[in-house]
Amino acid sequence: MSKRSDGAPKRALRGRAGRMQGGRGSGRASTGAVRLWGRHAVEAALMNPERNHRKLWATREGAESLGGELPPDFAVEWASGADLARLVARDAPHQGLVLDCDMLPDIYLSDVLDGDPARPLVVLDQVTDPHNVGAIMRSAAAFGACALLTQDRHSPPESGTLAKSASGALEILPWVRVVNLARALDEVAEAGYWRIGLAGEAEATLAQALPAGPVALVLGAEGDGMRHNIGQHCDALARLPISEAMESLNVSNAAAIALYAASIRGGE
Repeated sequence: MSKRSDGAPKRALRGRAGRMQGGRGSGRASTGAVRLWGRHAVEAALMNPERNHRKLWATREGAESLGGELPPDFAVEWASGADLARLVARDAPHQGLVLDCDMLPDIYLSDVLDGDPARPLVVLDQVTDPHNVGAIMRSAAAFGACALLTQDRHSPPESGTLAKSASGALEILPWVRVVNLARALDEVAEAGYWRIGLAGEAEATLAQALPAGPVALVLGAEGDGMRHNIGQHCDALARLPISEAMESLNVSNAAAIALYAASIRGGE
């Protein structure tokens, strides 16, 4: 295990196993460019062998923060911080690094359903805020989830904002985007997963509803929550036992708690 420039250990980033062009049910083509910024997002993208990198702009300090992780003979265009600020969204924390690269190719849902009880599947129903989706990706990667599953039309696109919030998780967590989420949940069930929808009105707590086997955690958007049809495609509904003083949690916080609960099943 190598060391980062700040002295912390660096885990080798794996490629996306089983990734194929034209994922089943995908509503987007595996083409087009995306602009990433920030050290964690750019470093992870540079280390991902499945990324086709186009161009990197960097300050000297930004390049040094990568700790020598640039690919051999990789061309860098040196720029000032002010120059980089003009390449990204207003006030975006670019940390001296901006990378243009191709979007990640699509994958098949069946390629990520490994049936490992220790690796939950995270399903998002119409969660559209890229900050929330990125934060959920970060938690999902941290707790060893097998993949993130979203509906293509009602989820944010791959973007610099999402990648920055994911802090590198975009490169290591398989992201399956489908046209029909209900149909995809049927495929998840056929693969042996117990589908638990998080709903504040549910009687059972998540701890009571969690099975011993593979689990899919289904979360809806803030406010409306899961759509009725998606709830009907869950095997159980469960709630997080929060104080009555608070109506609900941010969806990214709820996802992190649910992932932690799934990770400690039988361990405490």
